Amino acid sequence: MPHSPQSAPQPPQPAQRTLFVLGATHHRTPIEVREKLALPPDSLAALHAELNQIEGLEEFAPLSTCNRTEFYGVASRPEALAQLQRAFCTRQQFAETQFAPYAIQLQGPQVLQHLFEVATGLDSQLVGETEIFGQLKDAYAAAQARHSTGPILNRLFQKAFQAAKYVRTHTAITEGQVSVANVAVELARDIFGPLGSTRVLLLGAGEIGEKTARAFQSRGTTALSVASRRLDRAMALASELGAFALPFWLAPTKLAQFDIVVCATAAPASVIAADMIDTAMHRRAARPLLLLDLALPRDVEPRVGDLPNVYLYNLDDLARIAEENRNAREAEITHCRELLHTRAVSLWATLHPRLTHKTSPIIRETKQLGQPLRV
Repeated sequence: MPHSPQSAPQPPQPAQRTLFVLGATHHRTPIEVREKLALPPDSLAALHAELNQIEGLEEFAPLSTCNRTEFYGVASRPEALAQLQRAFCTRQQFAETQFAPYAIQLQGPQVLQHLFEVATGLDSQLVGETEIFGQLKDAYAAAQARHSTGPILNRLFQKAFQAAKYVRTHTAITEGQVSVANVAVELARDIFGPLGSTRVLLLGAGEIGEKTARAFQSRGTTALSVASRRLDRAMALASELGAFALPFWLAPTKLAQFDIVVCATAAPASVIAADMIDTAMHRRAARPLLLLDLALPRDVEPRVGDLPNVYLYNLDDLARIAEENRNAREAEITHCRELLHTRAVSLWATLHPRLTHKTSPIIRETKQLGQPLRV
């Protein structure tokens, strides 16, 4: 009886890897939840070390801003995404069941379009704002320095930066009052009128605070004070602005002297309590007090906004105000998305073949050697 021919052994199939983004953004996550999910800068080293132990998580880059906390990555095992989410929620002391209603998870070409829109400012609360570009570059540089990016993410982020620069150069998406600083200052003008006689206190000497202070000065403010938890930084910024430096510990006792308080610290919890403002208001006449809370986590206790003659606005409030400008630029936003989509499709055509190649052992070995990867 003849033997049936045996089929030739099939060569092993290349490993299929997944390009993904996992996180939560302002689109469905309110500020009180975003501040709980935000990654403190001093926690990133430990987080990277923990995520490096997840089997199948070949590349990753965390991004944490006022609008979002996201993880961009490449995984060779579906379980890696679940483990990443579990590790993140555990570190933030946030139950996974609570995280689920806010979570976004995109894969494949959707990740490209999403990152391109993030880099360009199209996915921001204030559409067209430019601060996100620098924040994204810093996040990528930090991940690259810790050797957690590889050929896929390196190319993805580099192309995102190129796309953002192209769109910002060739469209009018950044025109108008689209920065937090500009919206904040225009709001102050609505409340106080001309700002020449207003007294402004800046809490925090970081980039957003500095931009807001300069925006106030460009609208006529001359009485400006700067307080930071690091007095040397407050003195340096005050010197640049021609302002007065105030010791941070002294600021709560001086609140009654100011009309506008811009809060932009990196403190892990609120630095302005309701009792501080209540005391300050009793020392003021009938003049209102405006607090602009530009921090995440928030610098000002929410119940401050319930006090008489006190106006409190946080990032979500400023975004709602800025939304009025969005309608006039809807056609420009659509044009930008079309430009980014064309670039995303082109990039996906080159990235997709790489995701089916089994390069993960090389990436792991390179990480262990402590050498940066090159595209």
